[in-house]
Amino acid sequence: MSLPIDLTGKTAFIAGVADSNGYGWAIAKALSQAGAKIIVGTWPPVLKIFEMSLEAGKFDEDATHPDGSKMEIEKIYPLDAVFDAPEDIPEEVLNNKRYRGLEGYTIEEVAAAVEKDYGKIDILVHSLANGPEVTKPLLETSRKGYLAASSASAYSYVSMLQKFGPIMNQGGSALSLTYIASEKVIPGYGGGMSSAKAQLESDTRTLAFEAGRKYGIRVNTISAGPLKSRAATAIGKAEGESKSFIEYAIDYSKANAPLAQDLYSDDVGATGAFLLSPLARACTGLTMYVDNGLNCMGMAVDSEAMADSPAAALAKPQYA
Repeated sequence: MSLPIDLTGKTAFIAGVADSNGYGWAIAKALSQAGAKIIVGTWPPVLKIFEMSLEAGKFDEDATHPDGSKMEIEKIYPLDAVFDAPEDIPEEVLNNKRYRGLEGYTIEEVAAAVEKDYGKIDILVHSLANGPEVTKPLLETSRKGYLAASSASAYSYVSMLQKFGPIMNQGGSALSLTYIASEKVIPGYGGGMSSAKAQLESDTRTLAFEAGRKYGIRVNTISAGPLKSRAATAIGKAEGESKSFIEYAIDYSKANAPLAQDLYSDDVGATGAFLLSPLARACTGLTMYVDNGLNCMGMAVDSEAMADSPAAALAKPQYA
């Protein structure tokens, strides 16, 4: 007897979808496959490109479910999650050509628009992160860059729950995405982003209590392993290196994680669908690792320092 995830009749708002190769898209697709209605929030500077690509059918293959049906994004809202309300938007943004012709893209305004269009929603997904100085070591990160990373990557989750919590049905669920750099040193993941992810995870626990008591909703985060998404690839290569940060991270994970296998966005999508479904009704305040088990490792088995150790034999899978 099967144990299906049935989200028929549920409405999900996913913030941070701008293409089909990130974790936000994968979670949206899994929720759609389970029957949820999908609406998304997209960063204004890439909104037009995303809409045009959808209309041109460029994402049709990636939107197709195993049964041949397709995920339908019912509505796309412009959303810049570093602004809570209209009065927070500086003149330089209001006059920026990438925002020209757009309005109502602050968190407060988007929440109001979603309520007007759909009433109450059931699922809230925060798939947002940005660190303008992410390529800089923490010792070289400016205060402005550090606070920008925190604002876009951590506080935005707090703000979204402030504004969307009142329009979520009791029993609903919120989910964000974090990274192991929150608790382990990951050279190359700089600019205050490691600090922002630590904030995000700490806030998840506090928000689980506060939003649980106030709105009757659950709050969790997924610590996902490295994926070569558009956002991750933007970190780029360091001077003199042959690969980008994310390529090194993927290779390291495959060499050292307990499960020596590729990590796919659909792995995170499936876990997200579970955490956002009634099957996880007693799960809240969690940091759920979806990284082939890399988080539990304390030693790199492929290290040169381990070359003569019996443990080095475990660097390659023993099974066929």
